[in-house]
Amino acid sequence: MAGNTFEISDDTFEGMVITSDTPVVVDFWAEWCGPCKMIAPILEELAGENSEAFKVGKVNVDANRQTAMQYGVRSIPTLLVFKDGKVAGQIVGAMPKEALKKKILDVPISRSIRNHTSGEWKIV
Repeated sequence: MAGNTFEISDDTFEGMVITSDTPVVVDFWAEWCGPCKMIAPILEELAGENSEAFKVGKVNVDANRQTAMQYGVRSIPTLLVFKDGKVAGQIVGAMPKEALKKKILDVPISRSIRNHTSGEWKIV
């Protein structure tokens, strides 16, 4: 795993996600999941580009079943967006980078504006 995302386990979930001052996008994934592997580099890029707005953590559902069950994760990839220790949004399935970025930024985790000329999102 590269440097913009981090691994989360059942044991570390509370400390890394629930008590985080920064919103956390949690990627529930598995090694055998093709769509999970497709979005992994996208999440890595988004984490680097938006590090002031949110962090991205990854939970391997095969190794951390308790957390996946606790949050009702039934299909993967599933992204849960946590803010102030609570689920603020859910995104299920793989999609292109810009669509995924829009869905994450549509969750009320930060103040963001859209440049009406270019259509680009900017975190402010």
